[in-house]
Amino acid sequence: MDFEDFIISPRNFKAESWQIGSRVTKDIKEDSIVLLFVSDYRGAGGDAEVQDFTAVRKEFYKLSQLDFEIPVVDLGDLVSGKSVQDSHYILQEVLSACHYKRALPVIIGGSNDFAFSLFSTLNFHKKNINYTQISNIISLQQGENINEYTFLGKILGSKNFSIKNYHHLGYQKHLNEVDSVRLIKEVEFDIVRLAEMMNSTEKTEPFFRKADLVTLNCDAIESFSEPFSMNPQVNGLNRREICAYMKEIGLSENLKSVGIFNYNIYSESQLNHQLLAQMIWYLIE
Repeated sequence: MDFEDFIISPRNFKAESWQIGSRVTKDIKEDSIVLLFVSDYRGAGGDAEVQDFTAVRKEFYKLSQLDFEIPVVDLGDLVSGKSVQDSHYILQEVLSACHYKRALPVIIGGSNDFAFSLFSTLNFHKKNINYTQISNIISLQQGENINEYTFLGKILGSKNFSIKNYHHLGYQKHLNEVDSVRLIKEVEFDIVRLAEMMNSTEKTEPFFRKADLVTLNCDAIESFSEPFSMNPQVNGLNRREICAYMKEIGLSENLKSVGIFNYNIYSESQLNHQLLAQMIWYLIE
């Protein structure tokens, strides 16, 4: 598949030699970290028009590259399909190309249901997947259409998927159906409340150590001044905590794919752009 038809290449930014922007390339390389930005938010009640991630890129590119040795690729912006299913299909093709080159895809933006595509593609390349999700909600709703409320049920309920462990971190009691939480516990998957994640990553570090796939629902992060996520919350992980958790994710011994979903791309807040950029940086570090 020719990705030029589905991906808009990022513009060039000036960067000093010590900044990470000076080492970012645009083509998938073996054993690299590949950033891909997604604009399809239909699964969270948004639209699918291509959004401008320039502000996030500017904040990311000017951060220090330290002594990073792994190649960093900015593949660009994924063009949304005519339907949500089309967007999932296109994303899965790109993800598969990354896996064939042993590259680590980091998907930024789009609604939380794109975690389904990350799992589905990885399942094609690897069995017995360890999946860790940071999200304030646990939804196992049923339905033919895929969205942020049905995708988890499709992953856990499919006979075609091979899942070894599922860890759900950061859920908030007052936002969740009791039945969904009970079902997760009954199948002996791990659930960790937000309160248990605050101030320290020690309790949850084991859930990242062997993770093959980690996805983050930005609704699990508290909003400030302007909504950080598509479904902004007054309670959640704070700025320092989420950066610490992103570093933990990057330390996984088996990490194959990462998703950062439900970011409020419609935000004009520089602080929001800075936080997302620094989250990506701590993941790479």
